[in-house]
Amino acid sequence: MSKYADFEALRTQAVALRREGLSRRQIRDRLHVDNNDILNRLLEGEPAPEWTKRPNAKDDLRDRARELRLQGLTYDQIQVELGCSKSSISLWVRDLPKPERRPASEQARLASRKRWDHELAVRDIARQETKRVAKEGIGALSDRELFLIGVALYWSEGSKDKTYARRERAIFVNSDPGMIQVYLAWLRLLDVEPERIRCSVMIHETADIPAAEEFWADLVGIDPADLGTTTLKRHDPKTRRRNTGDSYRGCLVIRVVQSADLYRRIEGGWCGIVGAVSGADQRNRT
Repeated sequence: MSKYADFEALRTQAVALRREGLSRRQIRDRLHVDNNDILNRLLEGEPAPEWTKRPNAKDDLRDRARELRLQGLTYDQIQVELGCSKSSISLWVRDLPKPERRPASEQARLASRKRWDHELAVRDIARQETKRVAKEGIGALSDRELFLIGVALYWSEGSKDKTYARRERAIFVNSDPGMIQVYLAWLRLLDVEPERIRCSVMIHETADIPAAEEFWADLVGIDPADLGTTTLKRHDPKTRRRNTGDSYRGCLVIRVVQSADLYRRIEGGWCGIVGAVSGADQRNRT
């Protein structure tokens, strides 16, 4: 202990070196202090420099690992959840109580669940890849292709004229924003003037109506105040609604005024498509 006799002078040097940003090892080597207890006393109250601290990300992983361990997860399960090594997990949670060993049946169920989760992930990757290839295979649309798409789109989702009730009006209703965008592009292709297009919202009465109106108005590029009167669907307490949550925005109704001629072109175009497919001359349905 003789070389540590002037403790205060040594502490002054140690503190000065610490404030310069030196690590414990560097201070120990500089002052030739081989006793860790003495070094601790010399540096007492002096915070470590930032560069010597562990990354925050590691601290977050450690905290999460301890949280999962307290929930009863095994090392293997924590490793799958966090993606870090089991040796690190062991160091972080070794002071925590071990989870109770699960019955063999439950272990088998968890193992099966793990395999199925992996299988679902693999399937999802394949699903997304198929969609990506299909999307990229479309490319640009010609005017003729867009015309045919629009006719088929309207005939599946638009209002129809009946022989017993003549209503040759083009009214299109849908909840899919993509369908709405394609339909509006089709109307532009047919030179339907914007002032002839009327939009309104149809939605369940318990939904967030102002948010839905703002969404649809933004999609079609108009002010919400320019929408027509919103149609509310009444709730039947005997039924359970599935179309709930923030993603539910009801439907957009698109009406084209003075649209008798447009409707006839749509119906004629559809009959032409059917005739081309069947290879036979198709009379107009009406």
